Amino acid sequence: MLVRHAKAVPKRVAEDFERSLSDRGRADAPATGRWLAESGFEPHLVLCSPARRTRETWELIATALPDVPPAVYDDRLYDAAPDALATVLAEHGAGLSHVMLVGHGHNAGIHELATSLCGTGPPGLLERLREELPTSGVAVVDLTGGWADLTSCDGHDGYLRALWAPARREPPLK
Repeated sequence: MLVRHAKAVPKRVAEDFERSLSDRGRADAPATGRWLAESGFEPHLVLCSPARRTRETWELIATALPDVPPAVYDDRLYDAAPDALATVLAEHGAGLSHVMLVGHGHNAGIHELATSLCGTGPPGLLERLREELPTSGVAVVDLTGGWADLTSCDGHDGYLRALWAPARREPPLK
């Protein structure tokens, strides 16, 4: 499960690492957790960037899960390229079937990892994923061989099992 952090406050408000969630993000992250629980996608381990917005996203997702797995905050996940994300997944995910990575959206890391891992799946979902992985969005990927075989994000034929994001709420017209 690859999760993009929930909507954060603008970059001008705080240093990037310390950006917290916006009101929308604080509402959307628990909805992501509810969707995961209702869909039966429950991680055995969570890998999370130590940035404030990713930590807050995970903490709010966890409130909606029936069984909260352990979380590892790995410094290498902050502002990481897709191959670095793959390396951390391989190291920590070996032997586990359900791992969640909560990462960033301001760089291409989490989105590019998701698109490069998903070679197959429902065409409509693949197209949506190619367009974007929205804030609080989840891409559920089945990998043959498991996480331990993931040494880079290139050349995989993972199956995009599900793609979900909270409905976008437009501001009211004035």
